[in-house]
Parts: sequence; structure tokens; C-alpha cells
Amino acid sequence: MIPDSEWVHCNPLNQSCRPPTAAELSLRVIEFILLYASLPLISIGVGVRCSVAFGADQIQSTRNSEPRRMRILEKFFMFYFAAYFLTIIIAFTATAQMLDRYGWKVGLGVPTIFIFVFVTIFFVCSPLYFKEKPEKKGLFTRIAQVIVATFRNRDLPFPDPDASGCYLSENDSNIVMPSDNLRFFNKACLIINPEEDVAPDGSAANPWRLCTIEQVEELKALLRVLPIWSAGIMMWVNASQLTFKLLQANSMKRQHSHKFDMSQAAFPIIGVSTMLIWGVLYDRVILPLASKIKGEPVRLCVKIRMGIGLSLSCVAMIISAIIESVRQNKAAQNENMSAMWLLPQYCLHGLAQGLTAAGQTEFFYSELPKTMTSVTVTLLVQGMTVANWLSGVLLTAASDLATKRGKEMTSNDMRKAPLRYFYWEVAAISFVNIFYYIICIRKYGPLKKSEENGAQSAELSQLAGSSQLAESSQLAESSQLAELSQLAEM
Repeated sequence: MIPDSEWVHCNPLNQSCRPPTAAELSLRVIEFILLYASLPLISIGVGVRCSVAFGADQIQSTRNSEPRRMRILEKFFMFYFAAYFLTIIIAFTATAQMLDRYGWKVGLGVPTIFIFVFVTIFFVCSPLYFKEKPEKKGLFTRIAQVIVATFRNRDLPFPDPDASGCYLSENDSNIVMPSDNLRFFNKACLIINPEEDVAPDGSAANPWRLCTIEQVEELKALLRVLPIWSAGIMMWVNASQLTFKLLQANSMKRQHSHKFDMSQAAFPIIGVSTMLIWGVLYDRVILPLASKIKGEPVRLCVKIRMGIGLSLSCVAMIISAIIESVRQNKAAQNENMSAMWLLPQYCLHGLAQGLTAAGQTEFFYSELPKTMTSVTVTLLVQGMTVANWLSGVLLTAASDLATKRGKEMTSNDMRKAPLRYFYWEVAAISFVNIFYYIICIRKYGPLKKSEENGAQSAELSQLAGSSQLAESSQLAESSQLAELSQLAEM
């Protein structure tokens, strides 16, 4: 804060006050400008932060084989989110302690120094990074052009399936036909009059009338992943109940001996610790052991990991509802329940976030085109935003139900707050959401990487078959020549 920038100065001895001078008033205005300008700058910084996609690009640029790259990506996303949630815990513990002990100057100044140091390191090491060339057009502009072109060409008939050269593709592209899924968007890249629709350089003369196949496939890929994205929102809804859980811990018995008194702020750390421990065990123990038992490299599919995460999140909410019901009954009898009963749900929530958040990010990054890598972070952040809004809606519904039964959901007295209604409501929706996810993932079909690996395997098998055929024909020819030579000698 800028010193000597108070609105008025009062003398406690004679109780006299004077208005601020022009210089003091100017400092006060500057202070307000800096304060309120920092808030939108933080929002913009969070919105354009694409470190997870940038880090994944570094792995994709390596010369490792595709299976090895996918394994490294899986590790990267898991430990990235473990580190991300760990920084949140640090913000709620160490930073909060600095704010309480040393004030806002130190509490905000220390994180600012760390940010400056890390940004400096990033720019110093920038020449070592792989940088994907940006597209000339913005992503949202390309998507908007597909939607407008599809609407304008909605009455055009589709060409024959065997027809060639009817769709516009980008220069130096091997794609000549759009995919069959969401087929009505294919009209956006349909060429009607080549002389008028296509420019001399091969691009569209009017991009709002004719788009490329790549643009159409970008929109299709985004629309296809949205149902799976929506299925992951419930995990964030379940994880956003941190305030209630801290109030629960504060109202429960946390001191079990003279030497052991567990703070309520330590409970969120348990979830993050579970995520970190799971990451190490999964990478260093579970996968090597499974690979040794099976006799070949084992990797848990990203669809299965997301499903397990959503299931664990649902189980965590069921446990939360059961524990809350027991706590309410004991509180009614003036009995204090141990806060250690909250540990299982914190562990499950941490494990669910590690599996689902890392799995979704890997899924979006792998399935969306390379021109849409920044959308990976955007979808995740928007999922958290929608989850916070949806959590408020569900809380209101549960509060209305509690009011009808003569109770108050948001009561300051946790012995009277019937949180079990809210937890059972969220748990029931999470249970239904699991089946919704299964339907979405089945409708989605095989993943892009599995299709590419399958195609590569088919090509290798064809090459192997052709080589075996060539070897057999060579052996047959050599045996025939041997027989002829023996006959000639006879």
C-alpha cells in the first residue's frame, strides 16, 4: 500500500482532522488504479496461461516412439496437476500465514517476487523450447466461418461419394475428404464453382462462404469432445465443497491427545498428498508390476482413468453423506465425532481429481487438432467455472428442501445445518453422471491415437505379409532353378 495516502488525517490529541492535500489525493487515486487494474490483469493472465499445452508440445516434439511419447504425456499431465493443486494448498497455508503475521505487503510481495523469478527463467530458457507456429486466423474466427458457411450452403446437395476434388483443403494437405460424422458441416467446405470459389493461390475466395476441410474437422473435434467434457463437470462440483468440509472439520473433534491436534487446514493437504502418492505408485509400482505380470508394456487407457476418477468422486460424496448423517445424529445427542472420519473422502477426492483432471487434459490434447492445443486449458477452466455455478444451483435446491423440513442449510451452527441433504443430492447426480459418461464415451468411439496405432499395425502387418510372400516366391524360384540344373546335369 502507498504510505500517507489516507483520505483524512486526524490528530488524536486535539481531535482535529484535515482533508487530504492534492498530492495525497493523487497518491490515493494511483493506489486505487493499481489495485483495480491488477484484478483484470490476473484474470487475463489466468485465461491465456497455456503452460500445460506448452509443456505437452515439448514432449510431442521429441523423437521418441509414439507409445513412449504417450507414456511420458501421461506422467506429465498427472504430475502437472499434482503440482498445480499443491500450489493451491501453499496459497491457503503459507501465504495466508504471511498475510496474518506480516500484512499485505509481504503476503502479496513474496508471491510477486517468485512470479518475477520464474518469468525471467522462462524467457532466458526460451531459445531451448519448441514453439508451434501460430495460425494466421484465430481459432474462434475459423469456427465462426464454418458455422456461417454451413448455414449459407445448407440447401446444397452432397456430391457422389466417389467424386473427387469437391472439397477444399489447405495447401500441402493430404486430406481430400472430410469425415462422415456430423456430416452436415461438410457443406461448409463444398466447392460449387471452382473458378469463383477458389482463389489462384488455392485458398477460399470468400472464407465466410467456403472453408477448408481442416476448419470443418476442427469444429467437429470440438463438438465431439464437449459431451465428455460435460461429464467431468460433476467431479469439480464434488471437489468444490471445500468450505463445507472445513466447517465440518472445525465442528468435529480434532484433538486426540496432548501432542496431536490436527488443524482443519491440514485436511485439504491430505487430498493433494494422496494425488502425489498415487502418481508415484502408479508410475513406479503399479504399471511396472502389471507389465511384468502380463509380459508386455501396460498402460491404463485415458477413457478408463477418467471413468475411475468420476466413480471415485461419486463414492467420496456417498461417504460424505453417510459421515454427515452420523455426525448430525451424534451432535443431536451432544456427542463430538472424530474429524479423522473425514480422511477417506479427502483421499478419494484427491485421487479423483488426479485421475479425471489429468485424464481430461490428456484426452483433449490428444484428440483435438494441433491448432487447438490452447483449448485444452480453456475447457478445463470453463469446466471449473460451470461447476461452481452448478454447485450454487444444487445448494439452493437442497436449502429449499431443508427449509420445508424446518431446518436451515446455511446455519452458522453446524449441529443444525443439514448438509446431508445436499451431499445425498450431489451423490445421486454423480451416480447418474457415471452412466452418462459411459454413454458418451461409447458414442465417441475409438480414440484418435488408437486409430493411428491400429492403422500403423495394419500397415506393418501388410508389409510383413508382402515380405514373407516375396521371400517364399524367391525360395520357390531358387528351388526350381536347382531342379533344372540337376536335370541339365543328368
